[in-house]
This record gives sequence, C-alpha cells and structure tokens, in this order.
Amino acid sequence: MKSHLPLLDPLRFAAALGVAIFHQMFWSWAWVSVGVPGFERHVAADVLYPSAASYSWFGWVGVEIFFVISGFVIANSAIQSSPGAFLLGRALRLYPAVWVCATATLLVLLMFGSGPASEFILPYIHAMLMVPKGVIGDWLDEVYWTLAAEMAFYGLVFCAMLTKEITLRHLAFGLTIYSAIFNAVALAVLSCTTPSDLPYLVILMFRVPCAAFLLTHGCFFALGIWLFILSNRQLTALEQVAVAVTCLSGAAEIYFFASFLLTSVPAIADQSALVPIMVWAAAVLLIALAAIRKRQSAGIASPEAPAYLRTLGLITYPLYLTHNVIGAAIIRALIDAGVDATSALWIALGMLVLVCWFICAKIEPAVRSALLQVVARFAKLPQKRPALRRPVLARGLRLRLPVAVAR
Repeated sequence: MKSHLPLLDPLRFAAALGVAIFHQMFWSWAWVSVGVPGFERHVAADVLYPSAASYSWFGWVGVEIFFVISGFVIANSAIQSSPGAFLLGRALRLYPAVWVCATATLLVLLMFGSGPASEFILPYIHAMLMVPKGVIGDWLDEVYWTLAAEMAFYGLVFCAMLTKEITLRHLAFGLTIYSAIFNAVALAVLSCTTPSDLPYLVILMFRVPCAAFLLTHGCFFALGIWLFILSNRQLTALEQVAVAVTCLSGAAEIYFFASFLLTSVPAIADQSALVPIMVWAAAVLLIALAAIRKRQSAGIASPEAPAYLRTLGLITYPLYLTHNVIGAAIIRALIDAGVDATSALWIALGMLVLVCWFICAKIEPAVRSALLQVVARFAKLPQKRPALRRPVLARGLRLRLPVAVAR
C-alpha cells in the first residue's frame, strides 16, 4: 500500500525555491508597506528588486504546496507504522535539520546581526524545541511558523492512530469540513473588511494560534490525504465531493492572503489574486495525475527514480529553513564584495543548495544516528526495528481497494 511518488521530490524542491525567491526578491523590500519583518532585517542588504515583482510576489504559495505534499507523505508513513514508530520517525526526520539550521541561523545573527544577542535567545530555544511562540514575540526565522502547522498535523495523525478507530478517511473528512467552514467565514469577513484592518486579520490567521489549530491550512493536509487514498483506490462520489470542497477551501485561503499582499503593496496592485491559485492548482493536478498513474500501474514493476530526485527532496527541508536569514546574510556579503544584486541572489541560492546538500547527506544522518542511540538507550528500545503490524488507520483504505491493489 506504500505510494511513493517520485514527482513529489522535485515538486517540493521547486516549491521551496519559489518561497526563497519570494522572500529574497520581493519580501526583502516589500515588507515596508506592511510592517516590521523578522530577524532577517539585521543581516539583509538594502536592495530592491521591483522589476521582479510580477513573477516573485506569489512564491509564498509554495507553502500551500508543501502542506498538500505533507498530507500525502504523512498518510503514506502512517499507514505502515505503529503510533510509536510514526512519532519517532517524525522526530528523527524533523529535529536534526531544525537543530542544525537553527543553530546556524543563530550564529549568523550573532556574528553579523545588528540586534542585541539577548533578543535571539528565546526564539532560538523555541526553534530548537519546535514550540510555537504564541501571537506575541518573534520567530528565530519567520519561516518557522509553518512548523507549528506541521507539528499540529503530525500530532493529529498520531492521536488518530492511538484511538485505533479513526481512519485516514475519517481524518480527511474531519479536516475538510473543519477548515472549509473557517475559510468560508474568513472569506466572508474579507468581503466586509477595510484595507486598514486586513493586516491584523492576516497576522491572526496565519500565525499561532490559528496555524497550530489548522484552521486555515487544514484543508491542504486533508487534500494530501485524499490524493494518497486516490493513489490506492478510486474515490467514492462523497469523497470526490470532499476533494472539491478542499480545493475550494484552499483556493479561498490563497485568495485571502493574495488579496492582503495586493492591497498592502502598491508595487503589485495591478497583479491578479488568481495567479497563485493557478500555480497551486497546477501542482495539485500534477500530484493527482501521478497518483492515478501510480494506482493504474499497481503490480507492474516500474523503474527506480533517479537518485538525484530523492536528493532534491532531502535538500528541500534545510533549504527552506536557511534561505531567509542565512540567505539574506550571504546576499549582503556578496553585494558588499561588489557583486550586483541579481547575481548575488542566484549565487547565494546556489551556495545554499550546496550547503543544504552537505547538511542532508552528512550532518543530518550523523545527528539522527546519535539521537536514535540516545532514544534506544534511555527508552530501552530495540536497536533493530521489529516487524510492525499495519495499524487500524489503514482500514479506511482497505475497504475499497481495487483487487489489483488488495493483492
């Protein structure tokens, strides 16, 4: 029942690259129209890229693509794990990269930042523990807000696995309805909101507690689960309706944030909120087509995906965590050395990709191995993972698997 799609690796790398371009080519100068940015202001160069606004302003939609992919990948992981193995696997996947990248970010801020060192300590602790900071306070790096949503989703899946009654199908239905209601209300509020009130509503919706409650973003995780189910069997009519609802809900959330940017930043006032929706929809369509193709080719041996595609997928996570603050510092250093702003951006991104490859290929495995040894020693876990029974979460799939897959 495992449904790995090779497409997901390059797709999430492209999404991470889009987010990086958004932060460095657009948000690095456009934030002044909205409010104070995060700690990247301490290390960023004073450069503008207004000519790139038309193709860089919507790169943030890569986050919504991430969440859909995460729903798919986590469903795939949960379906073949026990609750304990699932939780340990998620911890081993997330914490090593966060520890390495957060520490590197802190060092960059301490060495090159203009703010007081004490300003970075508490955000650093929050980042290392992946503990949401609340509405008040700063993230070590603004991109870490998405980890609150990811952790909430992982916790929800873990709790569902513990119940031994809630299936992936139940979870997808719950998130679909829950998030769709909130996004529908948010869209209604948006239609009655003045531009001066919009920034406050966006901050409330896209930061804790709403990020951790999956109010706005739950639909994306739900859609990922539906796509995973689609990769194993045909969807029922009711499930197809649920997919349509998640797509409409996701489009509403994207439209909300796009409207906020278009209203707040004069440089892109002539752009359309439909652009990020279309980019996101295209990514979802690619995943859906790949899922259907995977189901239809069940039982047929397929060639192994090239190793470099998997490497791109592994690079994505540290790239996402480092591109903002550390990327801004590299760009500043290059500009101070006489490199033009555009070249500095692309050189910095290339350097980050190489550094992140080293992190995921060398540093992360070492940290993960050490962490696993500590857990095994103090929790008295076996060094070798025992054979695990398929959890009850799989029932929602097994009930309607086609014969070829069921075999």
